[in-house]
Amino acid sequence: MSIGIWQVVLILVIVLILFGAGKLPKVMGDVASGVKNFKKGMKDEDEEQTPRALSEEATSPEMKMDRTKDEAAKS
Repeated sequence: MSIGIWQVVLILVIVLILFGAGKLPKVMGDVASGVKNFKKGMKDEDEEQTPRALSEEATSPEMKMDRTKDEAAKS
């Protein structure tokens, strides 16, 4: 079920009627800035989770046991 060309045209006509030609550029600018902020927030969230996930893996009990075994083997 995809959106056809007639549905897109109908949506654009309704938006044009609701907001008018004068306000349409401002509305689209606001939508674009909202999308940019959303993408930036998602990117920031991914960057925050990556170091935390790595530090949690490094301090997990299995990793500590592996390090202990490696240190014992080197001695």
